[in-house]
Amino acid sequence: MTLEVRQLVHSYREGGRIHPVLTGLNLQVQEGEFLALLGRSGSGKSTLLNLMAGIDLPDSGEILIRGKNLTQLSERERTLFRRQHIGFVYQFFNLIPTLTAAENIALPLELNGHAETEIRKRVTQLLQQVELEDRAQAFPDRLSGGEQQRIAIARALAHRPALILADEPTGNLDAITGSSVLQLLTQLVRGAGQTLVMVTHSHAVTNAANRVATLQRGVIEHTIRSDD
Repeated sequence: MTLEVRQLVHSYREGGRIHPVLTGLNLQVQEGEFLALLGRSGSGKSTLLNLMAGIDLPDSGEILIRGKNLTQLSERERTLFRRQHIGFVYQFFNLIPTLTAAENIALPLELNGHAETEIRKRVTQLLQQVELEDRAQAFPDRLSGGEQQRIAIARALAHRPALILADEPTGNLDAITGSSVLQLLTQLVRGAGQTLVMVTHSHAVTNAANRVATLQRGVIEHTIRSDD
């Protein structure tokens, strides 16, 4: 099993009041599974992804990725674990504007201390896979939205993480471009046998997923298989 969430509780404080977001959430995601996560705005979907990534810590509960409990790690340990085992794809791309497309893809490999020759080889491979070899030296502001998201996907996959977390990755794209990006992401992730958890409002995404989970009232209310 790639991911297991046990009795997760999380809240935030605003104006002296405590607002519960997650209230004892449980979730299991098998290795190689594509899980689509649905829920109304403000239901805590993005909060849950940030907790799964170890960016934030819950009030209580456990998050295990391949048996490693993120809630027992220090901030530095969580950062190192995330660099090695987790890839994140954002709605608004989050590419570093002062780096070229190739340099953005190379960044996680550099942070993990890979050799320069290995980095060049992996970046070339990913640029070919996302069909943007001719845009390697372009800066993000010279790329279209679809091109930026393809580079962001390549960056998320560069270090071959076990778990990919995606927060509305097609939400900032038109329907045709979004469909192309979704197809690319699922093809690359499934080809590598990786696990994908994607927050979405898109019916196309839910149709492509192995399973759909709905977040309501701070817990997973129900899950369905895409072929159910």
